[in-house]
Amino acid sequence: MSDTTARPDPLSWTCPAPVRDRPRVVMGHGGGGAMSAELIEQVVLPGLGGPVRAALTDSAVVELGGARIAFSTDSFVVRPLFFPGGSIGDLAVNGTVNDLAMSGARAAFLSCGLILEEGIELDTVSRVAEALGAAARAAGVRVVTGDTKVVESGHGDGVYINTSGIGLIPAGVDLRPERVTPGDVVVVSGAIGVHGVAIMSERENLRFETGIESDCAALGGLVDAMLSVTPDLHVLRDPTRGGLAASLNEIAAASGCGVVVRERSVPVPQPVAGACAMLGLDPMYVANEGKLVAFVPREHADAVLAAMRAHPLGREAAVIGEAVTDHPGMVVARTGLGGTRVVDMPMGEQLPRIC
Repeated sequence: MSDTTARPDPLSWTCPAPVRDRPRVVMGHGGGGAMSAELIEQVVLPGLGGPVRAALTDSAVVELGGARIAFSTDSFVVRPLFFPGGSIGDLAVNGTVNDLAMSGARAAFLSCGLILEEGIELDTVSRVAEALGAAARAAGVRVVTGDTKVVESGHGDGVYINTSGIGLIPAGVDLRPERVTPGDVVVVSGAIGVHGVAIMSERENLRFETGIESDCAALGGLVDAMLSVTPDLHVLRDPTRGGLAASLNEIAAASGCGVVVRERSVPVPQPVAGACAMLGLDPMYVANEGKLVAFVPREHADAVLAAMRAHPLGREAAVIGEAVTDHPGMVVARTGLGGTRVVDMPMGEQLPRIC
């Protein structure tokens, strides 16, 4: 690895865990870990009066006119706006499409809200819009409504985007963490940690011998391929903020099962492993934008894995562990040396502003 500027300070990339009763929002509240959950459960939901479960899933499942519909919304504040392998426009489409796909839904329509900072170049806004439109066409969805707001210079970061989406859930599909049972096989669709490291390399002007590009992609087609084998998948998650560790912990907590992961089976590309080692990061906690983790009944695992590997976005799919009766609600990893370690829910965020 080489860099052309002064070596950055890794301490500036972390979000220190604040005192739990701290009265103000800090960056760690946006990290998708324990602090995010506390913010939702202790501050937001009491005001809304909504159920915790609905607030913590990738999308809500509702019935309308006899149809089961998935509905999701997400906001994107990534810095920089353009990075190796994608842009905020790609994230805005793929992130919401993927949240719908994790409920088994085929995404149909999106809304798009743009918050622009005064002074941003119109050429930049045009590039973002073009990327967003191209991503929507590739994902097979239509952007059918939207809104634009402008804030004063210094009160934004160029472009923020909010997208909401709806999609239909096929009959017989019921993806919920509560369906996970001991013996379920845990599968990931490919290499983890790529998106977060790609963002950090661009943000800090780091250069690696092997280029690292974001895995940003729409996962609807991959999910369709999996469901074509069997609709009896138990749960899907796209491990974005908080990475694979956060997703596994959320599923373990909601299901009441323990999860065992074989550390050597988790696919981590060598460039990502090297970057994480240098920066003091754990790939299990680094964000992804084009991967999913699935809990699959053991009797269907081989067929589902084969279907995933036959799809372009699942060629590196791998079995990494299983759900167990031991240590309910906890995730542990078996190391290459034969020991075990607890994989905790992240408190805040290793890499802020990555989506």
